[in-house]
Formats: sequence, C-alpha cells, structure tokens
Amino acid sequence: MVKKNDAKRFKWGVALMNVVAAVVLVSVLLIVLTVGLHKYTQHGVEISVPNITTMHIAEANILAEAEGLKVEVIDSTYSTKVPLGTIVEQNPSPGSKVKLGRTIYVIQNARFRRPVVLPELRDLSLRQAETTIRTLGLTIDNIIYQPSAFKYIILDVRACDTSLVAGTRLQEGAPITLVVGKGQGINEVTVPYLIGKSLEEASSWLLANSLTLGSVEYDEEATAEEEEQTQYIIYQQTPSSGTVVVEGTSVNIKLSTDIEKTITTGNEESDEEDFF
Repeated sequence: MVKKNDAKRFKWGVALMNVVAAVVLVSVLLIVLTVGLHKYTQHGVEISVPNITTMHIAEANILAEAEGLKVEVIDSTYSTKVPLGTIVEQNPSPGSKVKLGRTIYVIQNARFRRPVVLPELRDLSLRQAETTIRTLGLTIDNIIYQPSAFKYIILDVRACDTSLVAGTRLQEGAPITLVVGKGQGINEVTVPYLIGKSLEEASSWLLANSLTLGSVEYDEEATAEEEEQTQYIIYQQTPSSGTVVVEGTSVNIKLSTDIEKTITTGNEESDEEDFF
C-alpha cells in the first residue's frame, strides 16, 4: 500500500510541476511578446513631421531618414510657386505627430516644363481666353485694353511685345499679354495704308492705330496648308487709307497672291488721295 501511495504522490508531483512549468512558460512568452510589441510599435513615441516642401526628393529623403521616417512620391504637377523638381505638397503636414517609420507622401513639381501649343485666341471673349490659357498651364502676365468694335474680345496675344500666332510653341508657365477690346472710343484716327501688306503686318498696324481687323476674304479659296505655304498680301481694304474714323473701327481686307491686284488697287487709292 505504501508503495502505491508513493507512486500516486510522485505522479501528482510531476503533473503539478508540469502545470507550473507551463504557466511559467506562458507568462514568459506573454512578457516577451508584450515587450517586443511595445518596441515594434514604439508605443507612446511620436515624431514631429519635418517641413520638406520646396526640397528636392534627395534632400527630403536625407532629412526624413534622419528622423526615422520615409518619403514616397505619389503624384506630380506643375507649379510656378516652387522650383522645378521640388516638393509641392506633403501628407502628413509639417508639425504633425507620427510614429517612427511613418511614410510621408508627397506631390512633386515637374522637373521640366512641357511645351504648349498656343491655340487661336483672337475673337474669343476674355473669359473664354482666360479659361483656355489656365487650362494649358500658361499665365496671363498683363491685360491691355484698346478701342474696338466689340467689348471684351481678344484682339491680340503677345509675349515680350511680340504678337503670337496660333500654333506658336511656348513653355508651360510662360507669361503672355492679352490685348482686349473695350468698345469704340471717342477719338478720331486715320486708317493706315494696308495694300501690299501681309495679314500679320496689317493686324499689327491696325492695333498700333487703335483700329481692329474686320472681315478677311481671299480672292481664291485656300486651305490652311496653302495659307501657310503661300504669301497672301492685301489688295483691297475698307475703309480706304486716309479715311478718318473713330477708335475701334473695324477695317475689312481682301487678300490675294496676285501682285498685279495690289499694284492696281494701290494706284487707285493713290489717285483718290491725290484728288482729295
């Protein structure tokens, strides 16, 4: 009997020791996991997000890594407010409190300006032109108001005091000046002599004399390609040169590739001027 009781006590003792060992082991594991998780998540440790806007990505990475953070570019845009290739926006914002290892998501300014093809803006309303220009990524540097037959109509588009024709290639963000009609004035001006000039020359002359370009007709139907390849010159204008009109009056012109027409018309106008 004694031996049997001793065997039972031994078994119970072994079982109890196993239970205690298991409890100890579980407790140790829980402590290790708690400490490890605490270290992994850096519970209670927060970092102030640095301001990396206007920095280049390489500079931002160095600063972020020094603070235990990361930088990731998620989009690009074009802005004139910061240098090309630098950061325009960041999230989280500067000064925000984040945990170690957090990623700062940024929007980068374009590294190069993309080329922009200028569309035909003449005869558009000022509002339409402004919308088109901003959509293209160009900027309006100045608006000049000049007498014209209609109000708030685009008369000319300029850059560095030079008129720009549709199809001109500009760099994104380039500043342009708009010449806008303000209606007919009260002052009188004399219509200039336009015979023999090109359409572009005539437009500049009219604007310089506070007049506007009216209807444009060709003696022969011309395609857009033919107009670019052929030199059309003015052979007729209405009102004729020397006529006194109010500022903003429209001058209608007719163009041809036939030089004989310009000579004939030019002589006729000269005779009229001599007569009067």
